[in-house]
Amino acid sequence: MSQAFLIRPIEPRDDAAIAAIIRAVMPEFGAGGEGFAIHDAEVDAMCEAYREPRSIYFVVEIDGKVVGGGGVAPLDDGEPDVCELRKMYFMPEARGFGAGNAMIERCLDAARALGFGRCYLETLTGMDAAQALYRKHGFQPLGAPLGMTGHHGCDRWFIRAL
Repeated sequence: MSQAFLIRPIEPRDDAAIAAIIRAVMPEFGAGGEGFAIHDAEVDAMCEAYREPRSIYFVVEIDGKVVGGGGVAPLDDGEPDVCELRKMYFMPEARGFGAGNAMIERCLDAARALGFGRCYLETLTGMDAAQALYRKHGFQPLGAPLGMTGHHGCDRWFIRAL
């Protein structure tokens, strides 16, 4: 299936849509409880949160509607050359036609441009399509988490060189 989509940097007008996407998608995969990104303070103000140095967040639009997003930022309490791929979630209508591939490429390109040498991510058992996408893009599994994300609910960790 082929569908036209647009990936662009987040704007303040996108905050409510991205918050709603995060709150809809995470519970779909059992990630609605304590220890997951759904409870991060930045969820309601993503545009502001990703104005921080070496941070950027993108949204995916289909027919003018925001249907997903993803970004990179420095890994909290991590080494200076490590960024984290963060809050990459897509509504069902944005899955299965290449938007995820395009988003991860955009995020990795941005991470390189921001001067990072490695990209880390956290996910969980059951997010099989996401893990397949990460592996396809060169992410390798880790045996333990890095940094201090506060996402103790995640049980799968990956990293890749940029």
